Amino acid sequence: MNASNESLRVNGKRLWDSLMELAQIGGTQKGGVCRLALTDLDKQGRDLVVGWAKEAGMTITTDKIGNVFMRRKGKNDALPPIMCGSHIDTQPTGGKFDGNYGVLAGLEVVRTLNDHKIETDAPLEVAFWTNEEGSRFVPVMMGSGVFAGAFSLETAYAAKDVAGKTVKDELGRIGYIGDEEPGKHPMGAYFEAHIEQGPVLEDAGITIGVVTGVLGLRWYDCVVTGMEAHAGPTPMALRKDALQVATKIMQETVAIAHRYPPYGRGTVGMVQVFPNSRNVIPGQVKFSIDLRNVDSERLDAMDAEIRSFIERTSKESGLAISIEQVSYFPPCPFEKGCVEAVGKGAKTLGYSSMDTVSGAGHDAVYMARLAPAGMIFVPCKDGISHNEIEDAKPEHLEAGCNVLLHAMLDRATAR
Repeated sequence: MNASNESLRVNGKRLWDSLMELAQIGGTQKGGVCRLALTDLDKQGRDLVVGWAKEAGMTITTDKIGNVFMRRKGKNDALPPIMCGSHIDTQPTGGKFDGNYGVLAGLEVVRTLNDHKIETDAPLEVAFWTNEEGSRFVPVMMGSGVFAGAFSLETAYAAKDVAGKTVKDELGRIGYIGDEEPGKHPMGAYFEAHIEQGPVLEDAGITIGVVTGVLGLRWYDCVVTGMEAHAGPTPMALRKDALQVATKIMQETVAIAHRYPPYGRGTVGMVQVFPNSRNVIPGQVKFSIDLRNVDSERLDAMDAEIRSFIERTSKESGLAISIEQVSYFPPCPFEKGCVEAVGKGAKTLGYSSMDTVSGAGHDAVYMARLAPAGMIFVPCKDGISHNEIEDAKPEHLEAGCNVLLHAMLDRATAR
């Protein structure tokens, strides 16, 4: 990056105003946003953002899964673009910033460069990805997943919502099926600015999180099978209580996470008890297990421990216990150069910063399979996200956007 650009700053008010205008599309009474993927409201949001990009002189490309790429040309348009982005679909009770911030921060970077008549060597692009949230259609991170080849376009097209409407039909209905084959779009590097969605930065009083990677996760379905019986006549010693055995596994899930600090995570979030009657001893319990950690070695060790514990518990209790892994995302370390560009940007701008990891999945996880990638976190109030009360300070959002600006300038400079 040219030394003369070190004093460059974005227009924080313009960024905030854009966020608030987009938030009105699907705005809720509690101050959040409900703008589900491929709904009429999603179309309105897409049209607004695309309109802003065109006003900023950007050209638009849409691929067959509805991912949108907004391009600002460079001095050498043959170079692969330095890209940033996120998503603009929300949870049913979503907030104003999750995803939306990353897209509009990218747009603000372009607007700022236009204001100062700065031309980058490589072109810049801002992307928004289809159905990142996965709240209407499964799988999550659909658009970026198809782009990265994690699953096929046909699989995504066939996904249905609760009303039986398919992704392909809904994409066509809102006019966002493009011509470009997903994944055929070149990319030199990818950055994603995002609210942290956790409490670490706020708790530490730090403005910028330099994200070094994303936690890997393993999701399981576990089923403990005992025998339902009357709660009164059946003596304690003669019971085959599936719930009591299941709770031992649930406690061990949390204990395993504590044994692999600081990034070990262990959660049981879903429990189904059969027959779920107050005077019947539970005969079967099905529950989820969510294990996460920052590297494959630790995550594999956690996997081995929960499987070993379940095997022992089955033998000791005499009950049948099954465990099935239903989802796996390997840990995703970000490219050293992109991480350094984010850290350098924070230092140049005088912001407090710290290395951190993301406990949640983001489109950047798939982009990191294709190109150097990095993320920028800013604090959110009380660490709350996926909630209508999600909030972030304007000055923090501006700071993260300034870091994004400088990181992109760093990577868009010919070496």
